[in-house]
Amino acid sequence: MQNIIEEIAIRVEKGKVNKMSPFPPDMKDQDGADEIAAAALKEGVKPDTLLEGCMLGMDRIGVKFSENKVFVPELLMAAKAMSAVMKHLQPFLESGEVKHRGKFVIGTVSGDLHDIGKNLAAMTIKGNGFEVIDLGVDVPSNKFIQAIQENPGCFVGLSALLTTTMVNMEKSVRDIRENCPDTRILIGGAPVNQDFCQKIGADFYSADPQGAVEFLNRMRAN
Repeated sequence: MQNIIEEIAIRVEKGKVNKMSPFPPDMKDQDGADEIAAAALKEGVKPDTLLEGCMLGMDRIGVKFSENKVFVPELLMAAKAMSAVMKHLQPFLESGEVKHRGKFVIGTVSGDLHDIGKNLAAMTIKGNGFEVIDLGVDVPSNKFIQAIQENPGCFVGLSALLTTTMVNMEKSVRDIRENCPDTRILIGGAPVNQDFCQKIGADFYSADPQGAVEFLNRMRAN
């Protein structure tokens, strides 16, 4: 069983989506995450085991990304490999046989149309076992609040890339606090930092997706 976890983890970490994928070059013509996940389920391996492999692989690539040992292209390929496994797990997630570790609502704040950072965070958090509700870009406060109310107990992540939309992030945090006071709020994006996080009353700031994952894991453990 441990071998399957490691096989999945390696392919997710290295971004080996399937056998036809040329990336990474050192795994050319080897089975990818897609084939290994399909074969494992056929052999009776529990879906939870495959999810554990995804989480391990995404954790490894996330740490490397936060340490600047890999970059956005590698993280995107890891997310593609993770998605190949999740495709096989989707029926089990829908049936409830496999449980998400929690729910995470994410969106880029009102007035901001940038989504690269948001998408990287969403993919990394999803790969670590959370159900991600992605609201997209230019998200007003009321849309965040509605999603939080529809998903009790969820965490929420706000992203901004423009200094001009930081004021909208502050407003969204304030509005969420007024309507959903117990919600844990994470923020991220190029212009924001820990001082701004404290100023606007958010719970956590991270410069990279892995920091967000580690925070979520700590909160789930409490």
